Amino acid sequence: MQLKKAVDSAYQLFIENDVPSPRLNAELLIMFVLGRERAYLYAHPERELTPDEQTRYDEVIRERARGCPTQYITGHQEFWGLDLLVSPAVLIPRPETEHVVETVLELAKEYPFAGPGRLRMVDVGTGSGCIALALASELPHAEIHACDISDEALEIARINAARLALGGNVLFRKSDLLTVYDGEEFDFVISNPPYVGEADADKVQKQVREFEPKIAVFSGGEGRDIYRKLIPQARTALRPGGWFVAEMGYSEEEQVRNLLSGWADIQVTPDLQGIPRVVAARNPQQIG
Repeated sequence: MQLKKAVDSAYQLFIENDVPSPRLNAELLIMFVLGRERAYLYAHPERELTPDEQTRYDEVIRERARGCPTQYITGHQEFWGLDLLVSPAVLIPRPETEHVVETVLELAKEYPFAGPGRLRMVDVGTGSGCIALALASELPHAEIHACDISDEALEIARINAARLALGGNVLFRKSDLLTVYDGEEFDFVISNPPYVGEADADKVQKQVREFEPKIAVFSGGEGRDIYRKLIPQARTALRPGGWFVAEMGYSEEEQVRNLLSGWADIQVTPDLQGIPRVVAARNPQQIG
């Protein structure tokens, strides 16, 4: 079958199965199978696929049609300009999570650092390592820690750090939230925690509900169990004047603000759709 006809056929299959962005997915998967860039597709629409290429393409489009995310099929996802390996052991990094990185970088510019040694940050529930590695790429002199309760996720994160030559910039540890860091102090506690309520499971996309790790998506009946545990831990772990920065769900702002009662300088950053996406709050204890 010719390349263009194969892509058109995949496009139709994806439409029939309600796959989001059907044309984009059809093209990304043929690019994956052929090991080519998008420009190649448009330059060689009549190129005949070999039997092996056709078989492989048929396999991956069937996987995508049943809901498996393209990123899990190709094993890659870009975040903050970094090529990250992903697997079903980790949440797929989303563009909106880049607002967490942006918020931390902006706050770090004005941060009145007064602690000993380097600026210390910890990314809680690091998953693929996307936030920690993005920050490491921008703040090479910071001491960045990253933790996760999942051994499989930590393995992916460590591989990503090594691939990106950032393995010496981030320290990975297994931990249930901040438990392993008891007694340590940080200038920033950062997280993209699970924030979907189990009661809302039917409202999320099929690929999220059925293929991404539930531990990284769902957080109790209402979606706030992790916030309730992490926010008090962050308050204890932060140095005076330190910042807690976290992603939150589209309808979580009021509830998260309530959980941050007693914190200082609470600020919320919307994503590109205008949805409140990132909350930042400062440890009210004064420096010095």
